[in-house]
Amino acid sequence: MAMPECNRMKIAFVYDAVYPYVKGGVERRVWELAVRLSRNGHEVHVFGMKYWDGDDILIRDGVLLHGVCPAQSLYAGGRRTIFEAVWFAARLLPHLARYHFDIIDCQQFPYLSCFTAKIAALLKGIPLVITWHEFWGDYWYDYLGIPGFFGKAIERVASRLSLNRIAVSETTSAALAKAGSTTTVVTIPNGIDSRHITLIPTAGERTDIIFVGRLIRDKHADLLIRAFAGIAAEDPVLILRIIGEGPEREHLTGIVHDLGLTDRVFLHDFEKNYEDLIARMKSARIFVLPSTREGFGMAALEALACGLPVVTVDHPKNAIRNLVTEKTGFLCALSVEDLSMAMKNALLRHEAMREDCIAASRMFEWDRITLLCEEYYRSVITGTSDVPGQTD
Repeated sequence: MAMPECNRMKIAFVYDAVYPYVKGGVERRVWELAVRLSRNGHEVHVFGMKYWDGDDILIRDGVLLHGVCPAQSLYAGGRRTIFEAVWFAARLLPHLARYHFDIIDCQQFPYLSCFTAKIAALLKGIPLVITWHEFWGDYWYDYLGIPGFFGKAIERVASRLSLNRIAVSETTSAALAKAGSTTTVVTIPNGIDSRHITLIPTAGERTDIIFVGRLIRDKHADLLIRAFAGIAAEDPVLILRIIGEGPEREHLTGIVHDLGLTDRVFLHDFEKNYEDLIARMKSARIFVLPSTREGFGMAALEALACGLPVVTVDHPKNAIRNLVTEKTGFLCALSVEDLSMAMKNALLRHEAMREDCIAASRMFEWDRITLLCEEYYRSVITGTSDVPGQTD
């Protein structure tokens, strides 16, 4: 049965990188929500850089994809490039202004597009939602040094562009509040499709420990390799697989070679197919991501859905901590010794923790997350405030 026209929303998502051309947590969230909202009868548009050949606009899985500009490299020297952010933000306005939406949901990073989306929302007289995946604050100085002042200032201004804000984790919500926000932030997390994951067969290769993430400094894959070297000396058959791409790849390859672990540690690119990634996770015993900066931790949630205990770092900017309990994983300090001990404990208990990990992941079904977003969008459009999942 078709949705009544009065209940049908016309929704625009804005993010420069588009799934599956770029595979990351933000890209995945936007795409999963867009597809499900479309199936629920809404008209959904996604505005990003053009990663495909042919027409600038295409329809995929019921979603209208808009190629705002030719795709540019997202990273240079291990950091997001300012050129790409400016390029996308500058080209975005005429594309958004061409339509009249009921609501725009702009992802906060890389910030400049939020300002363009705000202008479009003002011109059309429609509400703007900004979804916050991380809030960096003083971390900008670690990222850029003294020039981090400008990044921090832009982030702070962006946090005040709209009264309608979603945070994907309590960690991000708390960071926004700590930065002096006086408006309500609604926490609506990322999700998974556990039924789909259940149907995916296990990969044939043998894996004990698996890491999935971009190979950047904050993920600390180098620490993982060094910690693995210690426990590998005690167990001559342990295998570690690191799945990801990024500027640290060459450095990590060198560490593996120097430690004589080329037959025990394997680096793989991101899988082209989601099913292949999940199959590899299901072949492992534990998932380890010693990151000190995660806005949510999508790969960790997927690991739980595969029945893998999660080992991660107890750091205030690491939102994966929100997923870890005594039944689902282990927290440790950012040190080789602590990480080694946490991995050994997880390997010993992985079978006993398997069902609890899977059960915990089922709280994050994409269908439920989509309904929360749908209700929130309607509340913003109608001006009501009784919103599920709302936090002060």
